[in-house]
Amino acid sequence: MRRDLRVFIIGEDVAEAGTPFKVLSGLVRQFGPERVIDSPISEAGIAGIGVGAAMTGMRPVVDIMFGDFVTLIMDQVVNQAAKIHYMSGGKLKVPLVIRTTLGATRRSAAQHSQSLHAWFSHIPGLKVAVPSTPYDAKGLLKSAIRDDNPVIIFEDKLMYQLKGPVPDDDYTIPFGVADIKRAGTDITMVATSSMVQVALAAAGMLEKEGISAEVVDVRTTAPLDKETIVESAKKTSRAIVIDEGYERYGVTAEIAAVIAEGAFYNLDAPVKRMGAMDVPVPFSPALEDLTVPTPESVAEAAKKLCGKP
Repeated sequence: MRRDLRVFIIGEDVAEAGTPFKVLSGLVRQFGPERVIDSPISEAGIAGIGVGAAMTGMRPVVDIMFGDFVTLIMDQVVNQAAKIHYMSGGKLKVPLVIRTTLGATRRSAAQHSQSLHAWFSHIPGLKVAVPSTPYDAKGLLKSAIRDDNPVIIFEDKLMYQLKGPVPDDDYTIPFGVADIKRAGTDITMVATSSMVQVALAAAGMLEKEGISAEVVDVRTTAPLDKETIVESAKKTSRAIVIDEGYERYGVTAEIAAVIAEGAFYNLDAPVKRMGAMDVPVPFSPALEDLTVPTPESVAEAAKKLCGKP
């Protein structure tokens, strides 16, 4: 916002409250209510404002409080923002950023706990980022704001407490470039968002049992860095794909297909998928914790793939 006066943010409770997660606390005091705008409770309305502002030269960031509420902005994003550049013959562009959340195990029940990033990854014309570390969150957000295409960034709610090094310097992370968070030789774990941290924890457990796991963080699901994923699977000959979205027709299925097509003759075992259960996320803590992959369940699956149950 200091760099580019065209950038503003609009959303419910983004100004005075700093969002329910307090991640924007103090921003309105720096830039004022004209650029940090508290909106009425109308996700469709603020998404429409964002599309229009982007088309007319601004670079809006639209904050959707919970990822579950993207159901209310599908027309504005999927039918308008994603297609305007194409349908105008390249004359119009929509440099719009949608910031929203994903993730369960916060005891927020079925309407505030879903991970719906696969929906937008399915749509041509949209870019989708799923940062897993503070460093990546800054670099990907900067890239998103500077991109001339609409971008949706999904931030895991539980990861707002995650700490890590973030340089003060200006830097960006290019879209479509995966990051190998941990090198390994026995099995590849391809993960997204919070599941990267789950995969890293599982890799630590496996190391104690003599299994070397490589963890690949996709960082963006659209575009997807297929080359890095496939080369890792070729190297290790085994792969697990881990994502917090629903397993059915989801991100795990797409990445597993990429590995199966690109590394088929190098695989010593079928590609394993691990996603959220195909059930509404329960409110009960005991039940909710069973619905998404954990370090323990990932490590157990990896051991079976490596023939070490």
